[in-house]
Amino acid sequence: MTRAVRIEQHGGPEQLKIADVQVGEPGPGQIRIRHKAVGLNFIDVYHRTGLYKMEMPAGIGMEASGIVEAVGEGVTHLKAGDRAAYAGNPPGSYCEVRVMPAAQVCKLPDDIDFETGAAMMLKGMTAQYLLRRTLPQGGLQPGDHVLFHAAAGGVGLIACQWAKALGLQLIGTAGSDEKCKLAKENGAAHVINYSKEDFKERVMEITGGKGVKVVYDSVGKDTWDKSLDCLRPFGLMASFGNASGPVPPFAPNILGVKGSLYVTRQTLFTHIATRESCQQMADELFDVVASGKVKIRIDQRYPLDQVQQAHRDLEARKTTGCTILTL
Repeated sequence: MTRAVRIEQHGGPEQLKIADVQVGEPGPGQIRIRHKAVGLNFIDVYHRTGLYKMEMPAGIGMEASGIVEAVGEGVTHLKAGDRAAYAGNPPGSYCEVRVMPAAQVCKLPDDIDFETGAAMMLKGMTAQYLLRRTLPQGGLQPGDHVLFHAAAGGVGLIACQWAKALGLQLIGTAGSDEKCKLAKENGAAHVINYSKEDFKERVMEITGGKGVKVVYDSVGKDTWDKSLDCLRPFGLMASFGNASGPVPPFAPNILGVKGSLYVTRQTLFTHIATRESCQQMADELFDVVASGKVKIRIDQRYPLDQVQQAHRDLEARKTTGCTILTL
């Protein structure tokens, strides 16, 4: 038996209940892992609220690190005793022990501790696919301006550092002076407090009226329209989240009017769908963290018993950097 967070129905943080759950042996292509730490992400809120529907009752959580206890038939890249970390489906990482598919579980290098491993996989590989794979026409070169919303969040702070390492001029937005200061300290070339300033006007001022090549947006409804206006002709609007709510339907012709723009909706789970792609992305993340170019900032730690409060703080945008559950 193991302690695990379960939800019986979609709703608020009060739906997160700790239960005793039976854990069996791994089947073909599976492993059993004993967690050392668990990562929290905004997608967990989407699962809990029902924005992303799940069959009930359900586990929750997409990211963790720990020790592999057993491997099933056909698993060759892991063995019992390995340190490991993952981001991947199905949800269910808010627990002490679980059986899960092995394909998206990666060996954790010895020089990366378990808390860092739990905090960085989903957010770090998200930053990787955005800055390295989700690119505007002609790609990105050193000196190019990009706009990154929620720059003081878990993905944002990693992206600020990684963009600086790539020579990009990242313009980061956040909702307070404190969060803007944090983004600046982590490598953002420019910061905009959108609660005080019109971010579209500031972006145009920073770029000399040209606009940016790409907008990376996990906020959604509240930032969508003005973000399109921040793009230069043939620019790319890259949506990867809905923190303020889903983007309303829009007429495609608006993209032509605003400069023959491109729009894409990305999700990590498409990028890590194959074992090979997942490992390649994780290796690049491990390398950039081990090099010191990207530091994983864990600003909040909650015991598993306080998971409801962790979700309240996450939804209220009271958190910065990464958040983990401790076991």
